[in-house]
Amino acid sequence: MLLSGIATAGLLLLSGCGSGQVSETANKVPSIQGIDLQAAAGKYGVRGVLVAYPGVEGYRAGDNAVLNALFYNDSYEPVTVTVTSPDAREVVITTASAATSPSPTASPTPTASPSSEESPTPGPTESPATEPARIEIPPLGYVQLNTEGERVFQLIGLNSARLAGETVTLSFDFGNGDTVTSPAPVAVPLSPAPPPSPIIERHTEYEGGH
Repeated sequence: MLLSGIATAGLLLLSGCGSGQVSETANKVPSIQGIDLQAAAGKYGVRGVLVAYPGVEGYRAGDNAVLNALFYNDSYEPVTVTVTSPDAREVVITTASAATSPSPTASPTPTASPSSEESPTPGPTESPATEPARIEIPPLGYVQLNTEGERVFQLIGLNSARLAGETVTLSFDFGNGDTVTSPAPVAVPLSPAPPPSPIIERHTEYEGGH
């Protein structure tokens, strides 16, 4: 009886140590950038809303930027969502390969010879195969528009410069008055930038004019 009592007390002690404790990993927040939004009392959702990383120098005024978003429709009817932004001239849908290429900048063009005929060339913010930022989400379905898919949103002509960690205001209109507006973050690098190269000064044996 004495041995059984000791064993029972030991089991109770072990179970008491494990109860009420929270593991260390349960309190960790995953390092996934982007924000999640809901509309129409949770029937529609937008997840992972994130403006692509602009590089160390950030976006300049007039630059284009890639917008990542994942749309969910938890209703039994299709819904069409329209994306706009007061911080850009317009928002379009384009191919991921075209949008992720560097934004073209104005550069001098070679002077045409007198005999050649001039033809208009597309402006720096134009990109091929663009369409309005309006997409239909099927019932109980989702649509992925980010750099992991074939198509992405693109912010055309940012109104002002944006650095990594700053935000861009976006509006998602699902119709019937169901609109959600929120600032979306500009992605930050997942690893620190390399330090600049040290400046090495060279001195000669002779200084002066002798």
